[in-house]
Amino acid sequence: MKGQKPKLSVVVPMKGDETPQVPQPPDWMTDEGRAVWARLAEGLVAKGRLAPSHEDLFAAYCEAAADYVRATACLALEGMYYTVQTRNGHQEKKRAAWGLRQDALANMRQVGALFGMSPVDEARLQNTDQGDLFRDLMEQLNGSD
Repeated sequence: MKGQKPKLSVVVPMKGDETPQVPQPPDWMTDEGRAVWARLAEGLVAKGRLAPSHEDLFAAYCEAAADYVRATACLALEGMYYTVQTRNGHQEKKRAAWGLRQDALANMRQVGALFGMSPVDEARLQNTDQGDLFRDLMEQLNGSD
């Protein structure tokens, strides 16, 4: 080929060749939350689900996951229940960490659904063919004549 060789600084990469950057976790996150971010962010970026406008919501998911791990560790150390003496005798009560773990799990389910974190949510996000409700209704009406 004749002429000057192309300079790499002028070459525009094809869209498939671009590798999106994994964003850094926000400064306000805990160390445990940052560990969750480091583990999951790259996969979400590769799937196109972690846009800059979604970072705070994903950070909330990571913190909920970190809360879940902390509460589970606390329950492993202290046990699920403690005993109190009442006028009716001894009663077992759930520890506070049990409720914290349940709340963290509920938050993970709710926010994780937006990112496709469960198999059901993953399938829902991959199914982009939602159909055309108006077209389907018109076909039903025209077919019933």
